[in-house]
Amino acid sequence: MMGKKIEEEERILVCLSASPSNVKVISAAAKMAEAFDALLTAIYVKPTNYDELSAIDKQRLQSNMKYAERAGASVITIVGNDVPVQIAEYAHISGANKIVVGRSGAHRQHFWSKAPLTELIILNAPDVDVYIIPDSSVELKNHRIKISIKDQIKLTKRDSIIALLLLIAATVVGFTFMFFGFSEANIITVFILGVLLIAVATVSPFYSVVSSLASVLLFNYFFIDPKYSFHTYETEYAVTFMIMLVSSLVTGSLANKLKANARQSSREAFRAKVLFDTNQLLQKAEQTDDVIRITTQQIITLLDCDVAVYTPKDKKTGHSTKMNAVYYGKNTSDHDDNESEIAEWVFDNHMAAGANTDKYSRARALYYPIFINRYCYGVIGIYLNGERLEGFEYSVFESILGECALALEGLRYAAEKEEAALAVRNEQLRSNLLRSISHDIRTPLTSISGNASNLLSRYEQLDNETLKQIFSDIYNDAEWLRGLVENLLSISRIENGQMDLHLSPDVVNDVIEEALKHIDRKSEHHNISFVPCNDILIARMDARLITQVLINLINNAINNTQVGSNIRVISEKGDECVRVCVIDDGPGIPDDIKPHIFEMFYTRKGKVSDGRRGVGLGLALCKSIVEAHGGVINLTDNEPSGCCFTFTLPLGEVTINE
Repeated sequence: MMGKKIEEEERILVCLSASPSNVKVISAAAKMAEAFDALLTAIYVKPTNYDELSAIDKQRLQSNMKYAERAGASVITIVGNDVPVQIAEYAHISGANKIVVGRSGAHRQHFWSKAPLTELIILNAPDVDVYIIPDSSVELKNHRIKISIKDQIKLTKRDSIIALLLLIAATVVGFTFMFFGFSEANIITVFILGVLLIAVATVSPFYSVVSSLASVLLFNYFFIDPKYSFHTYETEYAVTFMIMLVSSLVTGSLANKLKANARQSSREAFRAKVLFDTNQLLQKAEQTDDVIRITTQQIITLLDCDVAVYTPKDKKTGHSTKMNAVYYGKNTSDHDDNESEIAEWVFDNHMAAGANTDKYSRARALYYPIFINRYCYGVIGIYLNGERLEGFEYSVFESILGECALALEGLRYAAEKEEAALAVRNEQLRSNLLRSISHDIRTPLTSISGNASNLLSRYEQLDNETLKQIFSDIYNDAEWLRGLVENLLSISRIENGQMDLHLSPDVVNDVIEEALKHIDRKSEHHNISFVPCNDILIARMDARLITQVLINLINNAINNTQVGSNIRVISEKGDECVRVCVIDDGPGIPDDIKPHIFEMFYTRKGKVSDGRRGVGLGLALCKSIVEAHGGVINLTDNEPSGCCFTFTLPLGEVTINE
């Protein structure tokens, strides 16, 4: 069975220009793309003399580009002067099978005159369907020629001196050649070389034209008989002068075109580098402020203008309300916040406004929204001093804004993901907390309830020893519940960021002795000792919280070691810190458990980790409190057996006021 042939995707290429009727051409191409369900690409071939176009032409071209984008086309700009060849070549490379172009009202008047653009495109792309839309632009062409001739005559003192010196140098070299008997052809070559150097060294093409005429006159005046006059005895020299003039003009013209191409290529390379650098720098940005700073720096580099950035004060709402304005550039002090209303309108409507636009056209700056996927992150205003962005600059600027929006979108998603993960973690912590407490709190409550019931029903029948044991059990269970509540309250304050440290210089040994007074009553079954430092140790700490840390560590040792074990508390001075160690000679902790020992709610195989029923809060609370003081806590093995919990506190100083 023969397989069904898959049809190739239609691609339509529409040509952009500064013609007033180019909108008609774009509209026709958009309708054609919709009818054929084809991809639409708009191409503009940017000439090397683009800067010589009038401001009206540039504005109209930019407007046509925006219209093409709104019509669903992707806009491509390439640089060159051979428009039909480059359009045909791009059509072949991109796989376009239809070209839509406007037809000029100008006709080919002579067989030697240049063929119209449409004919040249058809000749260069015979395998592509070319659709011609009437597009009269005779008036526009005449206007361009008029403006171009006017703009080309730009006299500067520097270029005038360079042209004069090079003509003098060519004349001196000509005299040298004549002195050594060189032929006139060599002298002509010297003057043509001088014209070439002038065309390369000066900016305006006017100098190459004038120097071409001057070189002919100088050659005639100094080197053709009769010398020092503009007459000549030989009629053949008229042909020589004409060839020399044409050669000089052609040479100068080629040099000017090469310079224009080089300047244009440099500008395009610079703009492409700015866009590439923007992408690379934004990929490394980790904060919103970094993204905004990089974006503004790159825009200033690209456009050499001042930039204003407006961001909403309340980033969680979808409206501007009030906006913060930050100015970047050379003249930031000259700007004020009078145009914040324009920025708010741009933020809410996701549309550009300001100078040279239909909305707020009298504004000093041109404002663009930084938005993507219907979410606006802010507004950027550029101060162009009344000038307009050209087509390629606008494309690069818009790409930078797009890169900025993508970077901000990535940071927002990352922050939302982190918040969601934190919410899940907190929810898991709450679930673990409820599960642990509901399980472990039942035993002491049952014990308290049972003992109280025995006292109520059988008090007179119980002897003193039994009563003492019941009271002791009730007290121990109540103390365990109180310690649990204290730990829960502390953990809650730490998780909510509400733990306030009241730091002051305190004597470490006094705090340790105070903690030993409040440890578990089961301590009487263990050998607990305190080995103080010989020096008086002063640490900067919150004594109440550090006391809680010591109680948790000592109780943890009491409840996890055998009866009769030795527990030591040691204080010593370290490098710019105080070290406190709680050491026992119990069974110790396996190596696979040690990395998790300070995790909240972590218990191993139902055994106690921080209190006698193993809720898993005490050691996590100790770690949080010690780190809040700027210290560290760690667990090491005690030789030959047991554990050593060590934490550090910053040294403190006591100021004595005499």
